[in-house]
Amino acid sequence: MAIPLYLAMTAAEFSAGKKLPQHPAWMSCHFSPAGKGLSNLPPALPVGSLLILDDQMPPDEHDAALIRQQLEVIIEASSCAGLLLDFQRPDDSETDLMVRELLRLPCPVCVSHWYAKELPCPVLLPPCPLITPLAAHLAPWDGREIWLEAATDSAGFTVTSSGCQLSCFPGTDCFPHEENALHCSYRIEKDSDEIRFHLHRGPAHIPALLLEAEKLGVSCAVGLRQELEP
Repeated sequence: MAIPLYLAMTAAEFSAGKKLPQHPAWMSCHFSPAGKGLSNLPPALPVGSLLILDDQMPPDEHDAALIRQQLEVIIEASSCAGLLLDFQRPDDSETDLMVRELLRLPCPVCVSHWYAKELPCPVLLPPCPLITPLAAHLAPWDGREIWLEAATDSAGFTVTSSGCQLSCFPGTDCFPHEENALHCSYRIEKDSDEIRFHLHRGPAHIPALLLEAEKLGVSCAVGLRQELEP
């Protein structure tokens, strides 16, 4: 795996005393519910870590300049590899202004696809869907620096004479077939009037997916440590 995979961790995971991954990321910095700045900021980070700010609580008259200063202190003290703005609430004008202020920070700032379209910054793309080739997933952002979210996934599809639709996915570890082009495994169940496909992408599929991502120009990946290193 040539491109770095940053593994997002909670404060509790950082302080658990276990060996940190090669590329750690501090997750769940939030807009403070009791002030104009941020909450859950790390006291310190290993050199080269990634810092993640999300919008679980959306900005509400927060001070963008103060937040930039708070982040700059941490970024410079820890020589952070970058800041990821994992903003998943689209079309919020205050969030858009916050993004533009934080792009002034002295490190790479990657922005979720909801807000990156018109901005000169790396873009974070969601995980590649199970039934979509990676190249097709990346194609709309050709020419941009891409950071890719890496995640496990499962899905079921039922095919009948009337078409194909998503179906209930029963929990099981039985996926005897591999689909290397889509980086997943699957099983097939047949009845007289339908065929069911159950697809699964697990942690073991991620290295090959990221090798293809590297060939397609992706700069790095971000995932949850508790999911990818259970």
